[in-house]
Amino acid sequence: MAAYFAALDPMTLVRALPGNVAQGIIWGIMALGVYITFRILDFADLTVDGSLATGGAVAVMLIRAGVNPALALVFAFLAGMVAGFVTGVLHTFFGIPGILASILTQIGLYSVNLGIMGKSNQAVNVMQYKLVASLRYVTGEGNWIFFLKLILAALILIALCYWFFGTELGASIRATGCNEQMARAQGINTGFNKVLALMISNGLVGLCGGIYAQYQGAADVNMGRGAIVIGLAAVIISEVIFGKFCAHRKAAFAFTLGAVFIGAILYYLVIALVLWLKMPSDYMKLFSAVVVACFLAVPYMKDTYFKKGRAK
Repeated sequence: MAAYFAALDPMTLVRALPGNVAQGIIWGIMALGVYITFRILDFADLTVDGSLATGGAVAVMLIRAGVNPALALVFAFLAGMVAGFVTGVLHTFFGIPGILASILTQIGLYSVNLGIMGKSNQAVNVMQYKLVASLRYVTGEGNWIFFLKLILAALILIALCYWFFGTELGASIRATGCNEQMARAQGINTGFNKVLALMISNGLVGLCGGIYAQYQGAADVNMGRGAIVIGLAAVIISEVIFGKFCAHRKAAFAFTLGAVFIGAILYYLVIALVLWLKMPSDYMKLFSAVVVACFLAVPYMKDTYFKKGRAK
């Protein structure tokens, strides 16, 4: 055991941290989309596993066609919105249960993504294109500028979401997620609100896919597999750690949105720690599921067992 820990180089972990922080911020955009459906709309949306890859595929193919990488992200966002629209229509217009509608869209997007790329993956080289994000920016000179841009982009998205959900339309979406029957009784078009929220959510996921594809230098048809687990992990970690802190702030909703990004960063830091400890990478998906399950169980365990213990 002593020899095992002696073989671990702390500097290896330290050198990996900037890349993991960058990934955490990028995936925080996707987690923000998951938060909108999972917490605000109270909708179990699995479309994200497909729409993230769609955003990546659209961005990469447009870049390869000569489109500016930043402009390609706009189309990645719109592609994600289309995916959310399909799920919303299947659920509201055709009456398919939400989780099944999202699964159907996710399955269909696999073929769509193959059609967009022409094959299972397509690459973009940072040496050929002036990409918005790249792993080389993390390790290169002036990397602090790249991180500053990422943080600024995250703050802008948080501000936009905070503003939108404070408007009348945003408040109606929140009311739909809180109590759909009551919202409908107040004359709110809950079907429209569901479709719109799903479009915004998957638009953010598509945007994340476009940025992440540039960051890793390629779009892959399977790049979104398990994305919902990462999104849920970020949301749940942020709620467990920062829940009480956010609840007692004047701008509690804004702090909650920001905490989602911190949750994503913490998730990737834990992943970095696990890899540094030389645990088998083949079990990372299992580890991710266990992490999410543990954080999901924390609020229930605390309310069920610890409060009972205090009452006694």
